[in-house]
Amino acid sequence: MGKSSTHFSVRSVLNLYVHLQAVLTIGFAFGRPQETIGLHTTPENDHLRMRAAGAPFRIALFADLHFGENAWTDWGPLQDVNSVKVMSTVLDHETPDFVIYLGDVITANNMAVANASLYWDQAISPTRVRGIPWASIFGNHDDAPFEWPLDWFSNSGIPQLFCPAVNTSYSGEEECDFRGTHRIELMKKEIDYNVLSHSKNGPKDLWPSISNYVLQVSSSHDRQMAVAYMYFLDSGGGSYPEVISSAQAEWFRHKAEEINPDSRVPEIIFWHIPSKVYKKVAPWFGVHRPCVGSINKESVAAQEAEMGIMKILVKRTSVKAVFVGHNHGLDWCCPYLNLWLCFARHTGYGGYGNWPRGARILEITEQPFSLKSWIRMEDGSVHSEVILSS
Repeated sequence: MGKSSTHFSVRSVLNLYVHLQAVLTIGFAFGRPQETIGLHTTPENDHLRMRAAGAPFRIALFADLHFGENAWTDWGPLQDVNSVKVMSTVLDHETPDFVIYLGDVITANNMAVANASLYWDQAISPTRVRGIPWASIFGNHDDAPFEWPLDWFSNSGIPQLFCPAVNTSYSGEEECDFRGTHRIELMKKEIDYNVLSHSKNGPKDLWPSISNYVLQVSSSHDRQMAVAYMYFLDSGGGSYPEVISSAQAEWFRHKAEEINPDSRVPEIIFWHIPSKVYKKVAPWFGVHRPCVGSINKESVAAQEAEMGIMKILVKRTSVKAVFVGHNHGLDWCCPYLNLWLCFARHTGYGGYGNWPRGARILEITEQPFSLKSWIRMEDGSVHSEVILSS
């Protein structure tokens, strides 16, 4: 059943707002790479660099944005607009050196477009327009199969769907597609069309897991000297089970022993779905010491199984913290043996929950090494500062 002209007008305005965010960017426009700008990066080895004069390296974590959710309604696109505002507030207050998209960037199970990269591109646009490099990992919603809403089969019928082809002008004649977009396609689009992206496909032998890679943060005075290693792991979900496999755990172990054999360089770990050990440290009735945070409103929704990654991490004295998303009603950090287990903060207006939005911020200092964290809220306020390593 078609929608009224008033409804179409509202949707058109909302989509125009979000589309403009994607077009007015540095490094990508209309699907074509644009000029490269100066960054704290070195193209030869893809390393990130500490700021000069001993200034700390700051990272913003954007978790659970859920772009494209309920895209056929007025509510859906409005949530994307609100998510852009949250990210813009955080970026303008914190001016980070790097951004990490911590999974569930999009809600693929709500998308009828032929390629979900359209919404992925909108989600990264606030970071790109400011010339800030970023990396991304996958969550359980990013390539989830389309879920047909039951009410589409009632008297109201299937609504008019807006399904533009990716990176083309909308003619109004494109057909919708309900097959979904695989992880490898999403990552390929991001990498191919964004000079600021540090994301990687990861080793092919870890398939169907994709976003498994490591980035080095280098000293400001010596690009070969590592200050920290950041590991990114795909925790599954969507098109396959929610798990970090034994193969991924072994990949991490071999890579860590190869590039950091004496565990001298601190290591920071990122994935989307918390491991089962998060349940062991989860606080009861609020957040209390030694944990630090502000909301503890739900139980930990952990991976389906533990295949060895945590046993490897706790044996490495260089691992300082693990950061996850997934649970929108949790934002705490809790110590576990020799490391910290942390949630990010729900950033996007898509997804469940009405808690105020924000983003977890990390700050790395080189001499002496320290890792600090706090949460920047959508209203500009800051809370839950914690020293994770010093």
